[in-house]
Amino acid sequence: HVQLVESGGGSVPAGGSLRLSCAASGYTFSTFCKGWFRQVPGEPAEAVAIIDSDGRQQYTDSVKGRFTISQDDAENKLYLQMNSLKPEDTAMYYCLADRSISGRLCYTRLWNSPYNYRGQGTQVTVS
Repeated sequence: HVQLVESGGGSVPAGGSLRLSCAASGYTFSTFCKGWFRQVPGEPAEAVAIIDSDGRQQYTDSVKGRFTISQDDAENKLYLQMNSLKPEDTAMYYCLADRSISGRLCYTRLWNSPYNYRGQGTQVTVS
């Protein structure tokens, strides 16, 4: 069983930066489909950035050039560096991982997969 624990959220002014971390335990998730999603109450979740099982990265258009997803295989961690933050980035951010999804299907299937692992979330507030 994989456990994911996010950290690094907080409140920052517009233009600021945050670095989210997701620590995985119970399994080495370097080749998993994994990524960051965000959700505002009352709205559907949005895929922010993912790394698929082949190492490809995908980003939602609104964060391209501002956010960078990365992983540290030695530490078994996933990161999301968020720069030039905007008020519309305010949301609960979740780390997810799934070993059953291969390749490019990661971006569209990760959130709704019945086999995913999901952290408890970390709040990001930009004012």
